[in-house]
Amino acid sequence: MGKIIVIANQKGGVGKTTTAINLAACIAVAERKTLLIDIDPQANATSGVGLTPADGKTIYQVLVGGAKADAAVIETQVPFLSVLPSHINLVGAEIEMVDLERREHRLADAIRDLKEDYEFIVVDCPPSLGLLTLNALTAADSVLIPVQCEYFALEGLGQLFNTINMVKKNLNKNLDIEGVLLTMFDSRLRLSNQIYEEVKRYFGDKVFKTLVTRNIRLSEAPSFGKPIILYDALSSGTRNYMELAKEILAKRGKHVESSLSGVPSSS
Repeated sequence: MGKIIVIANQKGGVGKTTTAINLAACIAVAERKTLLIDIDPQANATSGVGLTPADGKTIYQVLVGGAKADAAVIETQVPFLSVLPSHINLVGAEIEMVDLERREHRLADAIRDLKEDYEFIVVDCPPSLGLLTLNALTAADSVLIPVQCEYFALEGLGQLFNTINMVKKNLNKNLDIEGVLLTMFDSRLRLSNQIYEEVKRYFGDKVFKTLVTRNIRLSEAPSFGKPIILYDALSSGTRNYMELAKEILAKRGKHVESSLSGVPSSS
């Protein structure tokens, strides 16, 4: 049965969508069947893998209209990677879902059968703690929290952890923390190193060993509709997200060296 990993942080600009796209792509490159679910109305994860929200079914019809999730899934240019796309229509979904039955469980109910078809399901959330993110956390096995290496890095994380604890207590007792991922790290900057030490002190072994460094190629890739591994396989961004995929696969007890042996290490 597939593992559902939600990428969440209500603070914008932390590398949440970048992480969702590239983690999903790198797990797929390791030949693990992977589904990327875009539950953000901005639909950046959808466009970031080269898809344009069209007239077909999207996560909006699945959550609000009761459409079958498998009917909305689209294959991507990355082997083993599929996407359940988003659409700007999703912007009104939180209001429309308020009076629906099992409103916090709409996503969990919709993708229950899909867990049998994929080894990993990665969910990109909007930068808020509203009903869409709540649905993702209710459906999740674990949550991965990107934290950018800047002055206000830990701002708002208390609220996020309160939400996670509330979901765990009332909606999803099996929800776990997959880990905290430091993004936009620059080893030349004293601030980046200070934030790293502070996050390590606060979260301990929940912090991934992988650091996602600042990388212009990583920033350029979405405008070409490609994960970093297709845009520039030799970039530091590719190495970083491959290392993150290795960490997550290793947690699940998967042997990854044979699949990823051709990718240079970031160490």
